[in-house]
Amino acid sequence: MALKSLDERDVKLLALLQRDATTSLAEMAEEVSLSQTPAWRRLQRLLEDGFVRTRVALLDRRKLNVAVTVFVRVRAGRHSANWLEAFKEAIAEIPEVLEAYRMSGDVDYLLKIAVPSIDAYDDVYRRLIELAEFVDVNSGFVMEELKATTEIPLSYV
Repeated sequence: MALKSLDERDVKLLALLQRDATTSLAEMAEEVSLSQTPAWRRLQRLLEDGFVRTRVALLDRRKLNVAVTVFVRVRAGRHSANWLEAFKEAIAEIPEVLEAYRMSGDVDYLLKIAVPSIDAYDDVYRRLIELAEFVDVNSGFVMEELKATTEIPLSYV
């Protein structure tokens, strides 16, 4: 699918939205040197064209007692469509799994998990291995978060 044409104002609007989705229309319009009606039309087009998947609030994991981040590297025993579907269903049932990726290289899948403690991770690990069969599961606990962002680079548009 070809990338729909975005101009500089569209990109600025997207940057403003991903930085803070609660930014008022008046503020966004001013930032892109438009009146509110044309800015609103552009925002509606960006939404309709699917450039914005959803708008969310980012919660403070520390205040919500899930500050421990664990990256789990998984090697699958089987590589079949049935196994993959079972694995997808398994991780969908575990709310502590924030992200999951199928990888190239010596690891088949990479999971990002948020829990309050190592003991809580052990519980997640037990649920995970009960729901799917693996050759190897290797976990790494984050000691310090050096950079975390949800902002997509827009310089390639």
